[in-house]
Amino acid sequence: MNSNPNITSVESLLSVTGLSVHLGSRTLVTGVDLAVRRGEILGLIGPNGAGKSTVLKAVAQLLPYRGAMQLAGHQLSRLSARERARRVAYLNQDDQVQWPITVAELVALGRYPHRSAWGGVPDAEDRAAVEAAMHSADVWSLRARRADQLSGGERARARLARVLAVQAPLVLADEPVAALDPRHQLEVMALLRGHCADGGAAIVVLHDLTLASRFCDRLLLLDRGEPAATGPVDAVLVPANLRAVYGIDAVTGLHAGQRYIVPWSLEPDAIHPPDRKTGHGANVKPPY
Repeated sequence: MNSNPNITSVESLLSVTGLSVHLGSRTLVTGVDLAVRRGEILGLIGPNGAGKSTVLKAVAQLLPYRGAMQLAGHQLSRLSARERARRVAYLNQDDQVQWPITVAELVALGRYPHRSAWGGVPDAEDRAAVEAAMHSADVWSLRARRADQLSGGERARARLARVLAVQAPLVLADEPVAALDPRHQLEVMALLRGHCADGGAAIVVLHDLTLASRFCDRLLLLDRGEPAATGPVDAVLVPANLRAVYGIDAVTGLHAGQRYIVPWSLEPDAIHPPDRKTGHGANVKPPY
């Protein structure tokens, strides 16, 4: 657990109740409740196709959904697009940089919600936020490079810097470490941890169970669009859940007081039956 002891439940930043997402007659996600307090990282985990990205996109107001979402006491869907963009920063796993802009210009896009309706000229606060984000994400040395010519890992860090430049209280990050080497994976998770230590919060989609165990305060384990378990890390990442949801056995242990989890073997009796709602297998990824 990494919770800041000075953050209380009164300071909940986001609460979601009764979330469901449908595509035509197909149910992608149903029955999801979650909350994240200031100072916390909530990890969304589960197999491919479990609905993790769908939940994150719904919170980002990018998909139609049913349910209630409150952000710092305000109904999230009723905030203006500009106000939402100031309060919620979203990092999509599928973002591609299609334009010949520099890394510095890409990161500066994170400041647009704070500028006038006509765009305006970046002020000293904007420039400071962009520079700090580039240093934090280790892309300062790349600032003059074209963003569409970066390696996958460099591009992932530049996109994270854009999110950090927003300085939004809530960060939504969909697989932020997927394209990164081990050092930068740890740096990204430490950056998200630091954002929370400063009074923000983050919801992060992860596949690495050790990173989830080390850096998240609480977890929501999804399976075929439904919650399978939620709560403190040690209550979610138990052998029964790993077998039932992932179909694996894992080796676990402690190092320097922190838990690690290494997927070790397949559980032959834990093969998922077809989804009872869609008829598809458990590992078929939904379109969102």
